[in-house]
Amino acid sequence: MHKAAFISIIGKPNAGKSTFINALMGQHFCIVSPKAQTTRHRIKGFITTDEYQLVFSDTPGIIVPKYKMQEAMMEAMKESLEDADLLLLIHDEADSELSEEVLDVLTNYKGQKILILNKVDKLTEQQIVEKTEHWKASGHFYGVVPFSSVHPFNKSMLVNFLVELSPEHPAYYPDDEISDRSTRFFLAEFIREKILFFYEKEIPYSVEVKIDNFKEEENLIRISALIYVERDSQKAILIGKGGLALKKVASEARKDMEKFLDKPVFLDVFVKVKDNWRNNDLELKRFGYKE
Repeated sequence: MHKAAFISIIGKPNAGKSTFINALMGQHFCIVSPKAQTTRHRIKGFITTDEYQLVFSDTPGIIVPKYKMQEAMMEAMKESLEDADLLLLIHDEADSELSEEVLDVLTNYKGQKILILNKVDKLTEQQIVEKTEHWKASGHFYGVVPFSSVHPFNKSMLVNFLVELSPEHPAYYPDDEISDRSTRFFLAEFIREKILFFYEKEIPYSVEVKIDNFKEEENLIRISALIYVERDSQKAILIGKGGLALKKVASEARKDMEKFLDKPVFLDVFVKVKDNWRNNDLELKRFGYKE
């Protein structure tokens, strides 16, 4: 008997969704930063064995959209629910209540809903028991699972629980694949992750990254990337005095790329201005936010 399931992972910004799926996948699969709205796209990750395949969809954090890119992000989250066999809500242990936006998603989803009480490494054993019982009594969830991505607490139990709830079905994806996203997508995300870490205010949210060229040689991979911003002033900040800020981003991103590709990387990074791209339908299609 083989089981397979599509599992949508939702939550508020900063709930720790990406860190959660990285812990489950056992690798740096989704980019992570302390800033909200790190995840912009629906990213599928596969855990496959001879007995089962779990297809996880990491989705953008649930927000009230303020511009067209954020509208597209929320559409990606909603689309992940349409084919989901199970829904996992990642909930920060520090949050006592669910937002209206999250409750709305839970109400409209008719399948099994599971709350992942995240970051429980910050709690005592008694607090974990109390919070778990509180959310079980809320009536919203089929199950409540305490979890820590720092110390993967309950990882095996959670996977077994999800397999139990999964329908009988052949695998949806080949055994040797871990995602539906391309190599270029992940390389671009490594660069965007560093921008989220090294820059403040509006810069990280005004940025989009595309891999312009990827050439594999015998002992080296040559990669060129374009970083798009919305204004000339943002371009100047991103590059920094003497280009030092951009060199730091490229240097740190290159290290992640070399781990990911298991080969030395030569990385060129350029910055280009695309005025108001976050509200431009054509640019949003080009950047993969819309069909």
